[in-house]
Amino acid sequence: MALTLGEANKMVQAAIAEAERINIKLSVSVCDAGGHLLAFNRMEGAIFISAVAAQGKAFGAVGFGRDSSAIPVDSPVIQAIMATQGGRVIPAQGALLVVKDGEVVGAIGGSGGTAQQDEDCARVGLAAL
Repeated sequence: MALTLGEANKMVQAAIAEAERINIKLSVSVCDAGGHLLAFNRMEGAIFISAVAAQGKAFGAVGFGRDSSAIPVDSPVIQAIMATQGGRVIPAQGALLVVKDGEVVGAIGGSGGTAQQDEDCARVGLAAL
């Protein structure tokens, strides 16, 4: 069961609505189970690097099969895998797995606020699914 573009866009819009509610400028990314970008938005005024960070958090979460905050960055194995990905993995709080019927179908990541705000907005986006 794949994640659809409509579902991804719905999650992005919900995360952005939460960012607006808490008054932060956010970038939000949704990738599919293969780590490929499916939907993305950067709010006006969000720092430009948040675009890269949101995508890297989502890519890392789906790649490791866990929320980005649970990726053990001090592990030599994790470090080696990250090195093979050319900087695409950002193991920082703010991305959550998207699971449908017990299957990981993607991830949603946010960046632009504090780590907790990023995750909170991603969680609201995930809840919209």
